[in-house]
Amino acid sequence: MNRINSFPPIVDEHSEILILGSVPGVRSLEMQQYYAHPQNQFWKILFHLFDEEFSLDYQERIDLLKENKIALWDVIESCERKGSLDTEIKNEIDNNVPQLIKNHPNIKIIFCNGQKSYKNLLKILGKNFKIPIKVLPSTSPLHTVKFEEKLENWKVIRNFLI
Repeated sequence: MNRINSFPPIVDEHSEILILGSVPGVRSLEMQQYYAHPQNQFWKILFHLFDEEFSLDYQERIDLLKENKIALWDVIESCERKGSLDTEIKNEIDNNVPQLIKNHPNIKIIFCNGQKSYKNLLKILGKNFKIPIKVLPSTSPLHTVKFEEKLENWKVIRNFLI
């Protein structure tokens, strides 16, 4: 089984919100881009949230995050996995999320993209962590909730932007 690695975080000194996924899927690894699978609704949701015209251009997607003070990373630094399913993840090593937060003190809330990232984050941080953590429905096509319902849940992000 192949060992896969996550990407570096997309973060800067203005980041106030941290969105954490689990680990990149096969398509994302091939493209070297977060949420590259065309059926993953992450980017579609974010463009809707900020009333921006959807773009397939990865740099425009990164710019959207930065303009809205959003950092993006994964909870898993590396693991073994066949395919893209979170249930197939084995022998995982965590990313150093506490260090990222320490290095970026403007981050005031963490949103987890799905249950796997949330469960891993609680293991990394413990239950008495000072920053609020909210779990959102996974944007994965395997999480078969309607787009409109996912979008409605993800709108909570806008409440934390000034």
